[in-house]
Amino acid sequence: MIKRVLPDSGKNVVRNGLRGWGRATAGLRPLPDFLVIGTKRGGTTSLWNYLLSHPGVLPMFPSPLNIKSPHYFYWHYANGPLWYRSHFASTPTRTVLSRLRGAPTRTGEASPNYLYDPRVPARAAELLPTAKVIMLLRDPAERAYSHYKERVRAGVEDLSFEDALAAEPGRLAGEAEKMQADPYYYSRPYDYYAYQDRGVYAPQIERWQQQVPAERLLILRSEDFYDEPATVFNQVTRFLELPDRPLQNARRYNYHAASGMEPATRSALHEFFAEPVADVEKLLGREMGWLQ
Repeated sequence: MIKRVLPDSGKNVVRNGLRGWGRATAGLRPLPDFLVIGTKRGGTTSLWNYLLSHPGVLPMFPSPLNIKSPHYFYWHYANGPLWYRSHFASTPTRTVLSRLRGAPTRTGEASPNYLYDPRVPARAAELLPTAKVIMLLRDPAERAYSHYKERVRAGVEDLSFEDALAAEPGRLAGEAEKMQADPYYYSRPYDYYAYQDRGVYAPQIERWQQQVPAERLLILRSEDFYDEPATVFNQVTRFLELPDRPLQNARRYNYHAASGMEPATRSALHEFFAEPVADVEKLLGREMGWLQ
């Protein structure tokens, strides 16, 4: 609403005022109950919006800004835990809404970089020792192309897909070492251009499994979510111990058809991902049905 009604100067005044209030009352704001951690281009935004349609899931503060994540655990970690708390509903708000709605309330956030950044699992586990974690995994070849197309739309990628894949190792070279050496380093190449590397899921899953027990970690296939959104939505709300509620609107958010991948490129990606997908299937003990 703020974005549609106010001029830019007014938006900034309101935004700064609300964020200031959030920081001033951070001590009254419990940490989130759950995280949706990706993968990027795997349905994270859709799942987040579906969850917000449930009366038991409260939006991030301030709600008029429609925040999905403060990106705390990798980008704004230097701001500290009180800053992070300032983005969630206060205890009085949660208490009142829980009474009015006759059901428990949950708060959370959704950031696909939480799956990929190797620093995040330990940080999240330390600050959120009881939070539940939801992971969506998509066919890595399709994910890579969708990610590329999204970067082109964002105006930050001017290479062809094939050239971008070839450039990826050079773009990412040394970035992991910088991230490990500097806890506050934000890697733009890691965020923007890891088309193939993000799809090597097994190490990412293992990092989270080492920090979060199985009963608090829900791992889903994006394809199941796309095909049966209401079913997966119910699976997630039950995981969060919320009352069942029918999904009213199964619109796919941030969806753009990613047709047009060259057959030779698809074949090369299938070859590249064959072993990483086998690693995921072995790790999870189930077939993923990818690379078809």
